[in-house]
Amino acid sequence: MKVSVKVPATTANIGPGFDCLGMALPMYNTITIEETVLPGTGVDINVISDGILLDEFALEHIPLDENSLVYKAVELLYNSIGQSPSELKITIKSGIPVARGLGSSASVIVGALVAANELLGRPADDLALLSIACELEGHPDNITPAFVGGLVISSQEEDGSVVYRKLQWPENWAITVCIPDFELSTNIARSVLPKEVPLSDAVFNAQRLGMFIQAVHEKDKELMKLALKDKLHQPYRIKLIQGLDEIMESFKHDDDVLGCVISGAGSSILVISEKDNIEKIHSKVKEIWSGLNIKCDIKTLNVEPNGAQIVEE
Repeated sequence: MKVSVKVPATTANIGPGFDCLGMALPMYNTITIEETVLPGTGVDINVISDGILLDEFALEHIPLDENSLVYKAVELLYNSIGQSPSELKITIKSGIPVARGLGSSASVIVGALVAANELLGRPADDLALLSIACELEGHPDNITPAFVGGLVISSQEEDGSVVYRKLQWPENWAITVCIPDFELSTNIARSVLPKEVPLSDAVFNAQRLGMFIQAVHEKDKELMKLALKDKLHQPYRIKLIQGLDEIMESFKHDDDVLGCVISGAGSSILVISEKDNIEKIHSKVKEIWSGLNIKCDIKTLNVEPNGAQIVEE
């Protein structure tokens, strides 16, 4: 038996929503798990590029043994029902850039769990799969939209369960994803964050997250311009993304642009705007990064409404 699961890319944080806001985007990884008939072959993992800003160097950084996230996800699910994974062939068709803040690891975890759960006869429900996935990823901001699609606010509770609600992104707001040709690992991006923050910064972000939810609900452009600010992670990470401060400054007084934020831990960035003058946004970012000898791939995308889906290969 063979099961393939297509999982969207995700962007997390989106300014003030550190570790709780996430959004699915229409780029995809497809994870295929196949039961093999040859005893003793163990777990065979392969990664192939789907040709979206991926290179052999990036693919070389994906473990293909028991240290692989895809293997760990499968193992956790099997162990939860008292079994161990044995003869399996796992293939990852990778169409989400690696180490660019676009949820590549979350998509692999979610895809592996959904596929393995299908192979096992669906012993786990969706909430159980979400809980297992977050145990591996550590936080639900990428995992949840990868699983359910759309724009999601989520929390992992003390008992490991995940609580989430989907929000409706305004159709007239564009999301321009700017993907540079350099990687930024989540571990490095997290290492620069302080262990404690001033109370005033925590209050600032609580205010902005409330504004964000209301701005989305009311499609309030001016409120969203205030909401897309952050004091918990972006001030510490901006130095890790070359040219980001210049890009942010270039859009500060542009009436069509609602804000510019780091996608997840980076290195990609998002420019959120009205759907006018998209070409201007593309050209500005390309000009700034080109001046720093940075190549980039820029895409203006809609929110992907669907999460992980079983597909016919």
